[in-house]
Amino acid sequence: MVDLYIANKNYSSWSLRPWVLMKTLEIPFNEHLMPFEGGFGASHDSYTRFSPSGLVPCLVDGEVAVWDSLAIVEYLAEQHGNVWPADKTARAWARSATAEMHSGFSALRDECSMNCGMRVELNSLSAKLKADVARLDALWQQGLERFGGPFLAGNRFTAVDAFYAPVAFRVQTFNLPLSDRASAYVEHLLALPAMQAWYQAALEETWREPMHEAETLKSGALKADYRRS
Repeated sequence: MVDLYIANKNYSSWSLRPWVLMKTLEIPFNEHLMPFEGGFGASHDSYTRFSPSGLVPCLVDGEVAVWDSLAIVEYLAEQHGNVWPADKTARAWARSATAEMHSGFSALRDECSMNCGMRVELNSLSAKLKADVARLDALWQQGLERFGGPFLAGNRFTAVDAFYAPVAFRVQTFNLPLSDRASAYVEHLLALPAMQAWYQAALEETWREPMHEAETLKSGALKADYRRS
């Protein structure tokens, strides 16, 4: 069985991607939760024990270590035929949308960091954040309309949904404005058993990493915090 190394469930959007994919597709793995040690990058030295990049997530399969969430997904796809859509057109779209999430949406990442337990009222939406939200909404509507839903590339959960799963938590935390169809997709993702399991575990975490906490509140004011104190 493979080993998946992740960080705090409350903060680590990158870790959520392969975790929720494997849970939802019932790909067995051993979970190793390695909490962040201080500020950004402070965990690097300890993480290099299992991850060549010193970052998480990292999948270890015997002698093979696969780091970076997209690389993990592609590694899994070589062994499991349900990671990507079966249809060629849907698969091409899903891969493109996944790559766009992997390399884009910088304002969304910067201004709305993942913090599952908090609810934040944004002071305002910057022009760049508005553009990211508009693109996100358009992309989701395109996939849902083109391939019939309820998931982005058809009637089952695939890697493209896993890559946008952290965004669903960001929408919930920051109450980002979306169309009705995009909002329904967020609710559908959040209701998945694997997403609920991640969320409940995140709320139970007692770790507080100051730099991640500050990141969450740099663009708005705290409305609620549902985490266990």
